[in-house]
Amino acid sequence: MKDRIDDTDWDALGFGQRLERLEVDGYAVVPGLLGDALVEELRDAVAEIDVRATDYTDRKVYCNDIQWQGGGITELIAHPPTIALLRRIFGGEPVMMTYDYARSDPGCPPINLHCDGQPWGSRIFGPEQSCPRLVRVLYYLQDLTSESAPFRVVPRSHLSFHNDANPYLRYREHPEQVMVTCRAGSAVLINQNVFHGNYPNQGDLPRHMLGIAYRPEWSGPCGDVASWDSKHLAEVPQAVREVMTDRNQRIWNYDGENAPPDMSDEAPGISPSRWRER
Repeated sequence: MKDRIDDTDWDALGFGQRLERLEVDGYAVVPGLLGDALVEELRDAVAEIDVRATDYTDRKVYCNDIQWQGGGITELIAHPPTIALLRRIFGGEPVMMTYDYARSDPGCPPINLHCDGQPWGSRIFGPEQSCPRLVRVLYYLQDLTSESAPFRVVPRSHLSFHNDANPYLRYREHPEQVMVTCRAGSAVLINQNVFHGNYPNQGDLPRHMLGIAYRPEWSGPCGDVASWDSKHLAEVPQAVREVMTDRNQRIWNYDGENAPPDMSDEAPGISPSRWRER
């Protein structure tokens, strides 16, 4: 199978064009979201994380729930350019749901195509990423080349109504999968329901990824999620606390009327014309 490489000039895209790619294709790349100095700091910091091997290969290690790691890793939760972007995407404050680290060492096999969002929760993901709308921000701490476990995705797979799009399914590969490469310090934003994974690491260096999941305030999980530890929360910077709010919050109206008296005549956030914004 010869894979198509996404050759988009992401640097040339404005906000609206990236938003369209995220909403329609299910993913978008934001180049240079992290500066060189921060990338170096985070590379050093991830070496201190206590990791364990996955259940399918010892060439990939990971650690979940790294929000209390401290230093630059914790501060990344409230990285100002990312939060500003998410506020614009969501039309309000982002709510952080999960934070994890993964390292794919040389020789790591490809990771199966899967969805991170599963509407009724699962043993692997729990209820945290069952939210009806959720974006994962995947930061890469080294150049993501065609050899170094690059991101792979089936564009627009989150839009399908077919049984094959059941988010509980996994696939070894797909004839229309796409390879995504980017520079160190870039982030790939994904819709939680797009089928994605990564290619094998055929290079000489490990591939480091920090993944943080955020969702809009209204978009709560399917079941109760544990509250943040109040002692730990008191010790993180104020900007981080503002993002680590109640993970169970949602905005809904079970008893809503057919014609409520306070209906609006406009809603810019659902306008396709947003895709023309700079």
